[in-house]
Amino acid sequence: MLHELAYALAYAHHTPEVWLVVLAATGTTFCAGMDLKSLAQPGSPVGELESASVPAPSGPVRIGELMAGLHKPCIAQVQGSVYAGGFLLVGGSTYVVAAESATFSLPEVKRGLFPFQVLAVLLDIMPARTALDLCLRARTLTAADAKAVGLVTDVVPDQALAEAVGQLTNELKQFSPTAMQFGLRAAQQLKSLPSGEQQAFLYDQFQQLQQTADAKEGMAAFLEKRKPEWGL
Repeated sequence: MLHELAYALAYAHHTPEVWLVVLAATGTTFCAGMDLKSLAQPGSPVGELESASVPAPSGPVRIGELMAGLHKPCIAQVQGSVYAGGFLLVGGSTYVVAAESATFSLPEVKRGLFPFQVLAVLLDIMPARTALDLCLRARTLTAADAKAVGLVTDVVPDQALAEAVGQLTNELKQFSPTAMQFGLRAAQQLKSLPSGEQQAFLYDQFQQLQQTADAKEGMAAFLEKRKPEWGL
């Protein structure tokens, strides 16, 4: 599954026709995290498939890095429980629309482990003490709790989940995909820049964006008082 996620996210990133991504699941669990049996049996061939469904990745698959490198809006449609490494998918999404019955928990400390990679993602979303508390006490959050700490962006009735995600995707598709990609990429790059270089970098990004076909079409549509037609 890690390889399939890596393949799908890379495909979405490099394919102009893909404007956004929705991560969804079926059943009562959105993501259960890592298969702990693979840790308990270190020499076992867990995860090795007789016939791979996608090409092998060029290196180790790190979900947090894949999500950060998508540079396109990503919506997590959370219909059930999220555990452990599933926080990487949720925390790395641009929007998280959760059903009221969904729950969120980091149980690693109960197993003698610690969610190191998840912590890094949480520190971008919420205060450090809140992030550490989630990792240290292994509490189970309701969808409302998760929204209160910034992990979830919207909570809706269970039966309205698909409709709410559909409305959000339709809204996002009204806007320039190029502009959104520039913005999401810049948001990631800012994290590695000293504060004294950030404004110059953002000014350069704006200059580059102005030269794109989407920017020219957007300005023309504004002046002509019509709906823009975004290119691919």
